[in-house]
Amino acid sequence: MNMSITQELVEKKYRLYHNLINEALASCFSAEAPVTLYAPAKYILDGKGKRIRPFLTLLASEAVCGSSEHALKVALAVEILHNFTLMHDDIMDQAELRHGRPTVHKQWNANVAILSGDMMIAYAYELALQSPSSRQIELVHILNDANITICEGQALDIELEEKKHATIADYLDMIAKKSGRLISAALEAGGVAGNATDEQLNNLVTFGEKIGRAFQIQDDFLDIMADDGKSGKIAGGDVINGKKTYLLLRSIELTSGDDHRLLQSIIENNGISAERVPEIRSIYQRCGVLDETRLLIRRDTENALSAVDKLPHAEGREYLKGFANILVKRDF
Repeated sequence: MNMSITQELVEKKYRLYHNLINEALASCFSAEAPVTLYAPAKYILDGKGKRIRPFLTLLASEAVCGSSEHALKVALAVEILHNFTLMHDDIMDQAELRHGRPTVHKQWNANVAILSGDMMIAYAYELALQSPSSRQIELVHILNDANITICEGQALDIELEEKKHATIADYLDMIAKKSGRLISAALEAGGVAGNATDEQLNNLVTFGEKIGRAFQIQDDFLDIMADDGKSGKIAGGDVINGKKTYLLLRSIELTSGDDHRLLQSIIENNGISAERVPEIRSIYQRCGVLDETRLLIRRDTENALSAVDKLPHAEGREYLKGFANILVKRDF
């Protein structure tokens, strides 16, 4: 399939499934009471989420059986589980806004956000059990494993914040668990819903692991290279806040002298002034970490694409590959 045509078709399918997912999510949490339990869940799902993970679930099912029909319920479960993690993350990060709106704990309070998030986990498992697939228990196991792994990743992230000499290995382990596992679980669940073989599931998980890492490292890259007007983000927000990213940790390894001391001071002082962001960007350019990061993203993407080459249904497979390319080449 021609790449430009693939992108056009993938974007069209994404819009179609995005609407389908949103319509189905709108019918979730229909109970009216207690209001403080269900309203926050509907509120966070009414935000401007991209629905990337449930879209991957539907595409994975198509790639193994040619249809996404049996995967919708578990796709919704994946998205609800994802939003639960965001709700609780916002509490721990003391974040005030998400997608331009007050976070749940700011709109209500932390107790409400914790309780509503807990309910969302159980609701996600129930949706998986309602799947028309004959492998519902397997779907719940996937979601449960993802949930535990995400919690491990969050704990590692908290520990990473306290480390003055964090390593690249520390960072990669953290992102694999905190963000990568839910992407691979979304694909694995779609494969199970489509009755995939063990080999096909392994291929989907590998695809998810590789594209999940590329996606997160691309986030790190976009942060320092952000165009404020286009992305809506403050350029260099990660270094301003002292966040340990692939680029920062790797550039510390690659530099010496004044450059090294300045980069290390970001960690020691928990951040740097916004005025010095261009200086950090220049260091990244000089030490080669920007080019190295681009290469890592490209290699992970290529490995992801090759992992799904043997999936049986060509159309679903090509949509998966096309969407992966869009994700890692995005500028948002």
